Amino acid sequence: MTNELQLRLQPAQAASEQAIRQYLSQEYALNPASITAIRILKRSVDARQRTIYVNLKVRVYLDETPTDDAYVHTDYPNVEGRPQAIVVGAGPGGLFAALRLIELGIRPIVVERGKSVHERRKDIAQISRTHTIDPESNYSFGEGGAGAFSDGKLYTRSKKRGNVEKILNVFCQHGASTDILSDAHPHLGTDKLPGIIEAMRETIIRCGGEVHFQTRMDTLLIRQDQVEGIVCGGQTFLGPVILATGHSARDVYRYLHAEGIEIEAKDLAVGVRLEHPSHLIDQIQYHRREGRGDYLPAAEYSFVTQVEGRGVYSFCMCPGGTVVPAASGPGQVVVNGMSNSQRNSPWSNSGMVVELHVSDLSDRSLLELPPVPGIDTKGGALSMLEFQERLEYTAWLQAGRRQTAPAQRMAHFVNGKGSFDLPDTSYTPGLISTPIHFWMPSFVTTRLQQAFRHFGKTSHGFLTNEAVMIGVETRTSAPVRILRDRDTLQHIRLQGLFPCGEGAGYAGGIVSAGIDGERCAEKLAAWLLRS
Repeated sequence: MTNELQLRLQPAQAASEQAIRQYLSQEYALNPASITAIRILKRSVDARQRTIYVNLKVRVYLDETPTDDAYVHTDYPNVEGRPQAIVVGAGPGGLFAALRLIELGIRPIVVERGKSVHERRKDIAQISRTHTIDPESNYSFGEGGAGAFSDGKLYTRSKKRGNVEKILNVFCQHGASTDILSDAHPHLGTDKLPGIIEAMRETIIRCGGEVHFQTRMDTLLIRQDQVEGIVCGGQTFLGPVILATGHSARDVYRYLHAEGIEIEAKDLAVGVRLEHPSHLIDQIQYHRREGRGDYLPAAEYSFVTQVEGRGVYSFCMCPGGTVVPAASGPGQVVVNGMSNSQRNSPWSNSGMVVELHVSDLSDRSLLELPPVPGIDTKGGALSMLEFQERLEYTAWLQAGRRQTAPAQRMAHFVNGKGSFDLPDTSYTPGLISTPIHFWMPSFVTTRLQQAFRHFGKTSHGFLTNEAVMIGVETRTSAPVRILRDRDTLQHIRLQGLFPCGEGAGYAGGIVSAGIDGERCAEKLAAWLLRS
């Protein structure tokens, strides 16, 4: 016999199965000896009041033992000798596309310009030591994509686009904790993600697929408006193509534009990464001096407001995390955030960004950024990409042409003052004090200043010089959309080409990219096997 019950517990109670059993026996008159197992189905923290509760939905097993796993298994058959398809990119979109192709009886050939997730670690470590970026192996390029070394957030609002539960269950099948199935805001952690990604690769290979690292797509093979494969150096791979190259593959965008393959500029958001001491955020969000204490997770926050007709909001919040150098090539400074599964860093950070429309590029302050040497301005479909590059190049100049990041204390920025010193930071390449309010476009800075004043009023203590702004946050989403048909998910003109995921402009985050990968795989299989 099983019962599903809604519980509202103190944090210490919710952290102990024995305490939950005791609560069940007292509140529901259940015999403790009859409770053979408890499975947590949903978990969330309610910190709206000073008394904090943890809401649990639990399945209680009485006089019986669960006979199933906590997650749903997916069957992956052997696809050797079956029709094949090419997946370009081994990020979340590409990996889930490849796994779904296997389910559907299609043999995936995955090509990834970067290295395996294990080899990537070495190149990423070099960024802080030598301030050099390997343009093929960094925080953006390599197995797992930009999500491999991140917080691994799995929360998404894209539930109408596909099966979120399926994505989470596939992660569990490849080694993720089943906590992601119950947590209100699930995450994997950068310490756990690499092993999960490797397990997904092993499934692809075991089932007869292929995975090729350090294999960059140079061109598409096109004949009579149909894509028949790709060329990578001197190697050719034949089959319809799922193009899941991620939001930083700028050479791919330029290649498509040069070949007349339809793309368009896309709205995005830019700003800074804001870092506070994590204990301060815990105190603010949990409304108590002791902060999270022993039984609560590192506190999260989400802020959004409108300033002069544009949204200003927090993005990719990493409680108990670190700020990392996320540039994908030389002459750039870009920052992002990540955290491990325990979220136990002394700092918490979040992107703080301003919504930017394509039409906004007519604003004079956005045009005054210095051009990037060696890059011809094209405008049009590449206009937002070029703005990204200019802002990242400006940050690199401000940082002394190194991966040292330009930074400013938060209250000094709001008041238009320079910071003579900076607080301790998680950003290992180091910070350099610069007046961000002076050199970043006023379109962005004036909106950030007003938004920070507003957030400081609604959340007392948030606006403080204990917080540091680190520039620049520009890779919030792709600056380009590769145009595809709404129904078939193929490119609007080229048959056999399926633009996919965040890099194509149709997803934003790990889960939504995974969902889009599965959808593209399903449409490709239907097209490939149509006869």
